[in-house]
Amino acid sequence: MAPEVPLRNSLLLRLLIASFAISLVSIAATAWLTARSTTLALKQERGQILADDATIQNTLEGFAASHPNWDGAEHTVRDLARRTGRGIVIATRAREVITASDRSSVDRLPLNASAVIDPLHLSPLPDQGAGLPEDVSRIDPRAVGPYLLPTTERKKLRQLARQEVACLYDTQGLRAHIVEEPSGRPAIRALRPGAVTPEACATKDLFAPTPTEEKALTELTALVRTCAARNRIRVEEPLTIDTQFRLGQAGFEQGASALDDCVEEGRREQLAPHVAPAALLFVTSPAQPATAVFDLSRAGTLRVLGTTSLILTVTITITAVIAIRLIRPLRKLTNAARDTSGRHIQIPITTRDEIGYLAAALNELSERRERTDEQRRVMVSDIAHELRTPLSNIRGWLDAAQDGLADPDSSLVASLQEEAGLLQHIIDDLQVLAAADAGSLRLNFRKLNLRELAEQSLDAHQTAAQAGRVALTGYFTDDLTIEGDPVRLRQVLGNLLSNAIRHTPPNGSVIVSGYRVEGGVELHVADTGSGIQPEDLPRIFDRFWRAEQSRSRNTGGSGLGLSIVRHLVQAHGGEVHVVSSPGTETVFTVRLPT
Repeated sequence: MAPEVPLRNSLLLRLLIASFAISLVSIAATAWLTARSTTLALKQERGQILADDATIQNTLEGFAASHPNWDGAEHTVRDLARRTGRGIVIATRAREVITASDRSSVDRLPLNASAVIDPLHLSPLPDQGAGLPEDVSRIDPRAVGPYLLPTTERKKLRQLARQEVACLYDTQGLRAHIVEEPSGRPAIRALRPGAVTPEACATKDLFAPTPTEEKALTELTALVRTCAARNRIRVEEPLTIDTQFRLGQAGFEQGASALDDCVEEGRREQLAPHVAPAALLFVTSPAQPATAVFDLSRAGTLRVLGTTSLILTVTITITAVIAIRLIRPLRKLTNAARDTSGRHIQIPITTRDEIGYLAAALNELSERRERTDEQRRVMVSDIAHELRTPLSNIRGWLDAAQDGLADPDSSLVASLQEEAGLLQHIIDDLQVLAAADAGSLRLNFRKLNLRELAEQSLDAHQTAAQAGRVALTGYFTDDLTIEGDPVRLRQVLGNLLSNAIRHTPPNGSVIVSGYRVEGGVELHVADTGSGIQPEDLPRIFDRFWRAEQSRSRNTGGSGLGLSIVRHLVQAHGGEVHVVSSPGTETVFTVRLPT
């Protein structure tokens, strides 16, 4: 038994040192963060106030843009006040109160308004500094007025937008989604930044103005012409929906012309009856200022030192207790792992934590090792048995020929060739399994028709089926094209058909069928043979395993065929399974991906 772990390498000492270091760092960090708490709290509060002011202004501008007056704004104002903790008052330019979140806000109305709520002349948000650039429209894009589309027109435009999105995906592989603008008109947005919409998918019907928009644009054109005539500006053509989009949502372009100014003025005049009148916004009652958690006076410093000492003591004590509880089961695991007897040792599980899981995992590992050793011994015995039979036959016939007891004629040579072929077949199967285990099994994938391959295998086994008076048939659908190795897949079908014919009595049948399924192709090999007992199904694909334990050549092969089938199917990315009703039917199903 190895000596005990030195104290300098002990897990207990390392846990104590780690806990001490962690405690010191955490205490120092806590003290530093607490010392700065007042400053950070004030900064955060200031940022929150600005964010709340922006939210209040933007929400109320949206209400004004979508309502012809301030009726019904009480619910919006009270909801904003509840969410932000601020007092909100909306008043006319003459400071007559329209609505307020509470009476106290009205009693202490500030001298200056926080902002002017006018959807036709947007005022800058609190965090925008100088406000909007001069070349950007100051009309709220949510103010649509007569451009608001009815339900029937929205449905028609949305159907056109869906067709264009589908065209983009089918022709260019471009994914896009549909967003609805304030007026109800759908707009297409590409999910990939910088993507350009192909002209082949664009449709004039989607961008053509609807009857509602045509009526509004006609009205806007008349207003613009009046403004243009007043300013002696020539208007060549009536306004289009593109002009409305450009000015109402994208803003003016650099170097906006006088005509653009007239369009802006006309839009304000057109939208005026549909938006709420301009009003003053007063925001009062900010949150209470933050207070420091503690100061760095003598009393505060002593409190920090006392708290630090208490945290260190508690941390080290808890770490010591936990470390001792961890070390005890670990020592038991170490002693069990060092056992030199080589036998299976059951480690007692005393806890239900990670250590207990580790003990259970070691127990399972020991059991798997014992099972693996047993399987290895059985496999070596099976290999020796399978190789000994043909070798004994070959040597017996050769000894008989040497002693003059048998004539070395063609029949003897044929018998020796048959035994040598059987021996070579076993060796080839073992090589395939060894390559599969080592991951070096190479497959030559190419495009093939699984129906043709299956029909070739059926033709190759017709002679064996007729000799055993077994009806061998196949049923396949047309589209069974996959990527695979034709040689290995023919080997899979050959092994399944050989087993099915061998275990089917005279006048029985073997049916091979193939179908296209979701994500792949399925092959079914069904026979009306003796079947497989339920307790034998879990081992049917094990190497050298046979339900008939005498291992007679008259009742089966070497026991490697189905194991090879499973490895070859898995190498193709597929799976194989079997269902059986003893004495009635056995069905092997091979599923291969496309």
